[in-house]
Amino acid sequence: MGFRSEEMCLAQLFLQSGSAYDCISELGEMGLVEFRDLNPSVSSFQRRFVSEIKRCEEMERILGYLLREIRKANLAVPEAEIPPAAPAPKNVLEIMEQLQRLEVELSEVARNKEKLQRNQLELTEYTHMLRITRTFMHSRSRQRATQKLLKSLGPQYEEFPSLETESVTGCTSMQRLGAKLGFISGLIQRVKVEAFERMLWRVCKGYTILSYAEVDESLADLDTGEISKNVVFLISFWGDQIGQKVQKICDCYHCHLYPHPETDEERADVMDSLRTRIHDLQNVLHRTEDYLKQVLHKASESAHSWVLQVKKMKAIYHILTPCSFDVTNKCLIAEVWCPVSDLANLRRALEEGSRKGDATVPSFVNRIPSSDTPPTLLRSNKFTSGFQSIVEAYGVGDYREASPGECRTPTIIYNHKGPSILQIKFVFFLRLGIWTTFFDGRYIILMMGLFSIYTGLIYNDCFSKSLNIFGSAWSVKTNALLTLDPNVSGVFSGPYPLGIDPIWNMAVNRLTFLNSYKMKMSVIIGVIHMSFGVVLSVFNHLHFRQKFKIYLLFLPELLFLLCLFGYLVFMIFYKWLAFSVRDSQLAPSILIHFINMFLMQESTTAPLYPGQMALQVFLVVVALLSVPVLLFGKPLYLYWLHRGGKSLGVHRVCLCSCVCMCSYLMSHEIA
Repeated sequence: MGFRSEEMCLAQLFLQSGSAYDCISELGEMGLVEFRDLNPSVSSFQRRFVSEIKRCEEMERILGYLLREIRKANLAVPEAEIPPAAPAPKNVLEIMEQLQRLEVELSEVARNKEKLQRNQLELTEYTHMLRITRTFMHSRSRQRATQKLLKSLGPQYEEFPSLETESVTGCTSMQRLGAKLGFISGLIQRVKVEAFERMLWRVCKGYTILSYAEVDESLADLDTGEISKNVVFLISFWGDQIGQKVQKICDCYHCHLYPHPETDEERADVMDSLRTRIHDLQNVLHRTEDYLKQVLHKASESAHSWVLQVKKMKAIYHILTPCSFDVTNKCLIAEVWCPVSDLANLRRALEEGSRKGDATVPSFVNRIPSSDTPPTLLRSNKFTSGFQSIVEAYGVGDYREASPGECRTPTIIYNHKGPSILQIKFVFFLRLGIWTTFFDGRYIILMMGLFSIYTGLIYNDCFSKSLNIFGSAWSVKTNALLTLDPNVSGVFSGPYPLGIDPIWNMAVNRLTFLNSYKMKMSVIIGVIHMSFGVVLSVFNHLHFRQKFKIYLLFLPELLFLLCLFGYLVFMIFYKWLAFSVRDSQLAPSILIHFINMFLMQESTTAPLYPGQMALQVFLVVVALLSVPVLLFGKPLYLYWLHRGGKSLGVHRVCLCSCVCMCSYLMSHEIA
């Protein structure tokens, strides 16, 4: 990764038709060039190689189906140690036929498996229905026996005599009408039972008897496959018309209906038959699943290679579509942007592609002049790619513009060592684990952790505790009250070698001191970062020969930043150097002085240094004068150029006059 983007040139490629595919494949493996579209007016459907692209899309569809089936079977897709190259054009049809044959086989096996699972589920539901409805019939038989016993005892008093003589076997009035007793049984989802019962009562006007009970286990739906609770029901009705109504209601509520046996002997025979069929289906299902896993396991070994090959093949044909043919249709012409330093590699790639394609005439490249702006190419590696991605998230730089990507590596996220050490351990877990393949920001986290350890050493803070590395510079042997007075001999031996003295953890004003110190360190680091960013722009202004930006952008920005925040950093360092622990009580507040600087009034406390007031007024005036230059300088200059300004002599005279006028006003204000 360089400080500036790569120097680019426009080149013209002459590719023989027979070896164009192999040449583009070699260029793609090396990642050297960016192609220009030579057919901008031709729609994508009318270009060459459209059929090849559609064939690649069809193979991608088959591979997508294959990968879904592999993931559904919980099988891993091993990655190839060496990424495969794009297949030769003569091998494309072979791969296509292999994928289509595999798709047909998997589809057939999957359909058979789905049918077997559906049949097994239907038989399981039928078994539950027979088991539960048997309890319904036994309970009704007991009711009929009880009614016969009551009749044998003689007539009883009934306040509301029933129209039915028997609850299930028949009704006297219905028998006289020749009505026939019928049964409908099946399963329905539990959430639909109440509505189903109300609908039966209202439509059939009470000429039905509904009995239902919930199935113990949850069953999958036959249509959707969702697991849900189901209810077995048995409907007794009189007459064919009522039976037709019940049948339609069951269809509306998507009930799964099964035939109801008339006798217990028939029920027992059906149950035995169902158990045998379920056992046979389970054996067939196990064999089908084993065969399906074998096919998928064999396909998973080559799936990753197939995916890469198809993607590369599709990319090659996408690159060939912008190329144009010569008048003889034997040569493809392409225009590419290529780094100047890689022209030799480009020629070698074309020679290798011509050799693989068995071309009689080799492909070659010519460098052509161009007035167009080349694309920006910033080389990066695994370490710098994450930082460069952060920069490009705000915008890609212009051609040959200085890139701040490498300068972003010093990054601070924490103020103490504890979380930083854990963060570095987390990065090594990413480095050694499976997340390495897709987590490109691990080096950003690593650098943040390392620089945070540095700031943690300065603050001497690890999980809100100080480390006694060098011993304390304070001594309390002569003071029993633990009041550390630096003016007492032997109490203070000098500044701490690195960071904060650990004895500050015992001080009453610990938080006040440490928070003030951390805030000052943050201000210093922030101002340094901002100043570096402003200074970095000078290299771009000088490289592009835009000197007016130095006067109208860089200098006002730097003056505004340094006159205000740079002066704040100066006051922090001056206070640290001018006042020691022995006269710290006389040190003035930087915050008060900084506020009075903007108010342009003298502070009630002692000044930091002689002539402080005059210097602060001068700095504020310079910062204020920089604001209109930043806002209006560049637009007015560009407007002046647009109106016909050709000579920069007048511009320099006007600029010097403005500078002299500003200097006079500032000196007059200070006086």
